[in-house]
Amino acid sequence: MKKLALFALLLLPAILLASGHESGEVSRYFTQTGRESDFWPRVINFTIFALILYYLVANPIKNFFKDRREGIAGQLKEIESKLQAAKDEKREAQARLEESANKAAEIIEDAKLEAKILAEKIADASVNELEVLEKQFAEKTALEERKAAREVIDEVLSENITTDDIALDESKIVDIISKKVA
Repeated sequence: MKKLALFALLLLPAILLASGHESGEVSRYFTQTGRESDFWPRVINFTIFALILYYLVANPIKNFFKDRREGIAGQLKEIESKLQAAKDEKREAQARLEESANKAAEIIEDAKLEAKILAEKIADASVNELEVLEKQFAEKTALEERKAAREVIDEVLSENITTDDIALDESKIVDIISKKVA
């Protein structure tokens, strides 16, 4: 029963307003209320509608924009952290590059010193070897000269002088042997 009464209360004003007005005359509603237009009731209805709409939609819209703002802030923080990590990696790479360049320069300097030392050692060894070779050459030359001189002396003595040409007595032989032994 209560539902029927409520329905009737809601439906009655709609039926009364739907009756319309006759042409040329001011509607009965406007005559009863003393108003010529329905501007202010429409403003009030729109305001009520806007408030109900705000009440129903404001929180979801606020939550949407709040979540969106937080999502963008999170993405921005993530991008900033990645950017900072990239900058740190760049600095580390620059430091490693400088360290590598310093090591390369140091290695080149060490290699130059080693090459210089090795060249000096090789030069010294070559000089020593040349001196040894010159000494050996001088000794071989002197040996060959002596050998050649002996051969020539032996040849000359063997061809030209015979044992009959040299008269040796015992006293001369003893003298020669004693000189050789002493």
